[in-house]
Amino acid sequence: MQKKFLLQFLTLSLPFLFNHGMATALPGQSTEEVETWIQAHPTLSPGSGERFLVTKTDTAAQRFSFQAMVSPPGRLTFSKNRSQIRTERISMYDAINGVSLDRLKESLRVIYGLDIYQDLKGAQVIYEYPNQSAINEARFAKTPVREALSGELRVGLRYAYWMEIAQAKNGKAFTGQMTVFLKSDLDKLEEELRNR
Repeated sequence: MQKKFLLQFLTLSLPFLFNHGMATALPGQSTEEVETWIQAHPTLSPGSGERFLVTKTDTAAQRFSFQAMVSPPGRLTFSKNRSQIRTERISMYDAINGVSLDRLKESLRVIYGLDIYQDLKGAQVIYEYPNQSAINEARFAKTPVREALSGELRVGLRYAYWMEIAQAKNGKAFTGQMTVFLKSDLDKLEEELRNR
């Protein structure tokens, strides 16, 4: 059962590769377009009643979710345009195999195809964290969650990307997220990440 779960989310079926080399619903598109894409996506395969949030659970030790939102990434803010998707997030929890930035990148390729994956690979890193002063500050303030978070913010030709994992004290990460969002929301998120 666990192998089936992992294969479903970490490999790309041949029909999807050949028929959907390019994602058809991304931030910037209408909620209707994105909802239709989610419903038809062979990997997401939403359950009954799942529209903009799809969750998959194999065991208590492995979970996956995909969420499309009308709000920008980061701190929740009110969005005037409720008919346009601004952010799409892939979240993973895997206490068996762990989660890495490479695994998040592969998940993005599985969900969106090669075009978006190439945009991510060629994207410029805008901000990486934590740096040593942030680690020292988190240790001094006794905030182990801040110390455990590591990630990066990138901007590509088409979209901006935010990857983040949370590492346990042993150095292994069990949870992570990959967020694809509009480049117009980059400054907001970068400021929040630098000041948190």
